[in-house]
Amino acid sequence: MPDNFPTRRKVLQTAGLAASLVAMPSLHAQAAWPSKPVRFVVPFAPGGTSEIVARSVAAELSKQLGQSVYVENKPGGAGTVAMQEVAKSAPDGHTIILGHVGTLAVNPYMLKNQPYDVNKDFIPVTLLAKVPNVFVIHPDVPAKNFQEFVAYAKKNPGQLNYGSAGNASAGHLAMEYLKLVTGMFITHIPYRGTGPQLTDLLSGRTQASSAGMPALGAHIRSGKLRAIAVGTQQRISHLPDVPTVAEMGYKDFETSQWYGILAPAGTPADVVKRLQEESLKALKSSAVTERFASDNAVGGGGPPAEFAAFIAREQKIWSDIVKRANIKAD
Repeated sequence: MPDNFPTRRKVLQTAGLAASLVAMPSLHAQAAWPSKPVRFVVPFAPGGTSEIVARSVAAELSKQLGQSVYVENKPGGAGTVAMQEVAKSAPDGHTIILGHVGTLAVNPYMLKNQPYDVNKDFIPVTLLAKVPNVFVIHPDVPAKNFQEFVAYAKKNPGQLNYGSAGNASAGHLAMEYLKLVTGMFITHIPYRGTGPQLTDLLSGRTQASSAGMPALGAHIRSGKLRAIAVGTQQRISHLPDVPTVAEMGYKDFETSQWYGILAPAGTPADVVKRLQEESLKALKSSAVTERFASDNAVGGGGPPAEFAAFIAREQKIWSDIVKRANIKAD
């Protein structure tokens, strides 16, 4: 046999080496994530609960992953601007977005012709937090409690304005739901974020709002805003004297803000799994648990399938409310 004629052993060895070389890039890519900073997009302006939740978790993820996880606020179009951009991003785990009740459960029924499908163009990673909605009014409003506020609004239809972080924001949805069950009429003034709308509320240019404790707590404690009700089924520990809407005679009323992580469709399953596991670890850190406790927020962290099922339930609830309350993009 000629010296240069390949033996069976040599052929097998060469084939094995080739297979290893083919597999190596894939294994390396999986092990390398994240190989660069991770962009965490928040579809609302700075100053609201969404940003507070995102930054709390991002800070811990940066420590755990060895790469910066930086928050980028990108408001506009009731969250659709950011959602569309992330949907078109490379599905490699280096661009993720903060999902929200408005962008995931309301926009599909409130907005026509969205340039993406929330159920097909994104992968649910994990639920991060549920935050109670708190209903507040400016102290100049001649109402000391929830019943007096509803009575005053009914006597003066259309004369009161409420601000929100924008169309389909949690505050917009909560107030429209409240209007539906109470029968009062208050004009909606959408802003580009919780921060801008709170500026006008604190100055008295608007009279009411609904947001989470992270954004409202300091203003309630200082007396600059008056809390009149909470949207959860039970009272919250930081506002023990403030009743729930349900106990005011509106049985089964419940609304809360919720936030989670989503990635573009096509993101590798192993990256999604690790991102969920690292997010759960971040949610259990003392920094996040203490921050969430101070805001009466309830942490999540469950697997992707659990978050997907949660989104589906919320879509069923809010599709009905959008129709009944005739919620539209103002």
